[in-house]
Amino acid sequence: MDQEQILARIAAMVDDERRLRDAVASGRIDSATEHERLGELERALDQCWDLLRQRRAKSEFGENPDEARVRPSSQVEDYQG
Repeated sequence: MDQEQILARIAAMVDDERRLRDAVASGRIDSATEHERLGELERALDQCWDLLRQRRAKSEFGENPDEARVRPSSQVEDYQG
């Protein structure tokens, strides 16, 4: 996945997060469902931000950014981009 694809995926997940919050506010889903889905989104976002950071670091230091790999969510949890 290249940088533009990663950024597009991040944007889509942020939109999903907004829709989830709207759905719980309007009563279409319950808070337990929202909490579960938000947790999944947050883990996926952490992985995307980490992958983006890896790609940028590799580029900055003259390495091939395509060698960056998605790391397990447990390894990148709560990454602050």
